[in-house]
Amino acid sequence: METLCAALDSLAGEPQRRIVILRGAGPAFCAGLDLHEAAEVRVAEESGRWVARTFQTLVASPLVTLAAAHGAAYGGGAALMACCDLVVAAEGLKICFPEVRRGLMPALAAAVLRERLGGNLRELLLPGEPIDAARARQIGLVCRVATDERLLAEAHALAAAILKGGPESVRQTKLLLRQLEATSLEQRLGLAMEFHRRARLSDEAREGLAAFQDHRPPNWTTDIE
Repeated sequence: METLCAALDSLAGEPQRRIVILRGAGPAFCAGLDLHEAAEVRVAEESGRWVARTFQTLVASPLVTLAAAHGAAYGGGAALMACCDLVVAAEGLKICFPEVRRGLMPALAAAVLRERLGGNLRELLLPGEPIDAARARQIGLVCRVATDERLLAEAHALAAAILKGGPESVRQTKLLLRQLEATSLEQRLGLAMEFHRRARLSDEAREGLAAFQDHRPPNWTTDIE
């Protein structure tokens, strides 16, 4: 977790970097915490702090975070996947929060997923049973499902679509979506109006509208050749 946070922070500091794709190594995306280690009282609190920091780093990153998940995403690993902005899942992916069956609580996962999943969170957290990629897509946990062979290609296709947008427009849209969470309608409209006003007056808006009128691709200033 420490290494992952350091990598995400480093990538976010690169001006030309816009998207990061998170993948699993081996047969699973992430099997979650080491339960043998979790049973050691002396490391439990430190581990919990790193879990919280990892979730916060993913959610707050100015980069668009995209998970390409295969095999299994269990417990903290499932929450790690769900903290990403977008998730492309392999058809065979199994997602599960089995904490209650271990006498534990998926408390940190609940904190980061409450706004995203709403009432569907109960289906995931209370029985402690796995769901498949198709069900995960139905409840909004996954945005696309691909075969194992096409998983990375589908993730790259989604990334390519995002890269067509203005770099600052995408960053500000992600920031807006995050700030809209857990606010009243009046607050959301006020916040949205402020973002809208700034965007309308931006250099990217002028270029994007000019490109549309000229029937040409926009020339975003931070694009990589």
